[in-house]
Amino acid sequence: MKLGLIVNPIAGMGGRVGLKGTDGPEVLEKALSLGAVPESPEKAKKALKVLLPLKDNLQIITYPGKMGEEEAIEVGFEPTVLGDGKGDTSPLDTEQAAKQMVEAGVDIILFAGGDGTARNICSAIGTEIPVIGIPAGVKIHSAVYANHPRAAGEVVLKYLQNENMNTKESEVMDIDEEAFRKGTVTTRLYGYMKIPVEEGLIQVTKSGGGSSEAESLEGISERIVDDMEDDVFYIIGSGTSIRPIMDKLELPNTLLGIDIVKNKELVASDVNEKQILDIIGDNKAKIIVTVIGGQGYIFGRGNQQLSAEVIKRVGKANIRIIATKSKLMSLEDRPLLVDTGNDEVNSMFTGYTRVLSNYDTENIMEIKGL
Repeated sequence: MKLGLIVNPIAGMGGRVGLKGTDGPEVLEKALSLGAVPESPEKAKKALKVLLPLKDNLQIITYPGKMGEEEAIEVGFEPTVLGDGKGDTSPLDTEQAAKQMVEAGVDIILFAGGDGTARNICSAIGTEIPVIGIPAGVKIHSAVYANHPRAAGEVVLKYLQNENMNTKESEVMDIDEEAFRKGTVTTRLYGYMKIPVEEGLIQVTKSGGGSSEAESLEGISERIVDDMEDDVFYIIGSGTSIRPIMDKLELPNTLLGIDIVKNKELVASDVNEKQILDIIGDNKAKIIVTVIGGQGYIFGRGNQQLSAEVIKRVGKANIRIIATKSKLMSLEDRPLLVDTGNDEVNSMFTGYTRVLSNYDTENIMEIKGL
């Protein structure tokens, strides 16, 4: 059995520092200056640990350094390393790695990154062999990712042990990061890649909203504003479902970032994790967050500024989830998901929770920490 392993070592570094991605050297440099640290290597190792039962019969073929070699060795594998050099990596390295792994005859490619990484691999190999992504980027719109790192490992494990496991072609999506930072979501279908079919472990493509939701969003925003308490910090999450709340307050909104409101006045816009913690200090704060349509995530996808540390500081009881009924229905009875990268915080959410879906309507939803 041969597994191709590709790790984009810079994927996700822009999330907690509020940069909405790390496409481009200038943005990466800014992320590093703000104290961003690599997250994808640790997530890759979580997936690889699931594969340890196959260690004696599994050949991992990877690229040097943090593109997979180091992660595989740290988990306990003895990988075969292609390519050369262990310095800075680029999208071209990802593309070359994917092509060389196909030529080496790998059965499946496991990769850690975001939508940009998926695009690079898609452009290199298309649907030649199956792949599965470990979600590690800020932007995860594509349907080629497992729900969380361990799930990615489980999919690979099942695929390698079952020669008859079905595959399907799934969408590779991405957005224009420059437009993303300016508050505009322009999602584009870039192509398809082949993934194993494993219900419950694979993400679906994000679904968009529609005009029929306007009335529900109006009711939700009115209720949130009516319930606002004096002298409490409100950490306002990202997304189009959140925007009507800021419109109701007549405040500017960072569509794809985090804003902070107190006494119905804007305190700070487009804040990162550190800024949130500095601003709220030990004062009472609440988080308003929505559900990612079609996927069900409330934390860990596109709002990494709302980190495990922020959630612990605010407290589970002070988190309010909002979503229209149509958005909840798009989940097709799947639970809401939390993937902060911190097992202790994730486990806080397992059970059931209330979701505000109109002014006087709440839905009880199953929620699961990953």
